[in-house]
Amino acid sequence: MIHEIEISSSKKFEIIDINDAVAKAVQESDVKEGVCLVYIPHATAAVTINENDDPNIGTDLLNAIDKMIPLHAGYIHDQIDNNAAAHIKAAIIGPSETIPIHDGQLIMGTWQDIIIVDFDGPKRRKVIVKIING
Repeated sequence: MIHEIEISSSKKFEIIDINDAVAKAVQESDVKEGVCLVYIPHATAAVTINENDDPNIGTDLLNAIDKMIPLHAGYIHDQIDNNAAAHIKAAIIGPSETIPIHDGQLIMGTWQDIIIVDFDGPKRRKVIVKIING
C-alpha cells in the first residue's frame, strides 16, 4: 500500500516533522506487522529519524551539516543551478528510512520522530510512504 504525503517548506533550510502523517498512514493501512518505508523522491531533501521535541536539535543538525558542507565552496554544480551543497547534504543523510510496524504501530524510540530535511526550499515536496505487510 502506498500513501503520498504533500509537504511545503517555507525556508531555504528546514526541518519538517512528518511523524504524525506517517503514523496515520500506518493506522489507515490496517497492517499489524510489517515495515514502513518513508522515501522522498527529491535530490535536495532527505529523510531521517531524530529527536524533534526540542527544536534546537533540528537547528543543531542544520548548522552541523552546513559546517561540513558549506554553501558555494567551489562546487562545479553551482555553475548550473547554484544548489550543489543541497545535493551533497541530501545524499549524505539519504532519501529514505525503514521503520518496523508491530501491533499496528510504528516502533519508534521515545524521542524519535520521522523528519524531512529540506536543503533547497522553499518548495513543495512529495513523500512516499510504502507500508508492507509481513
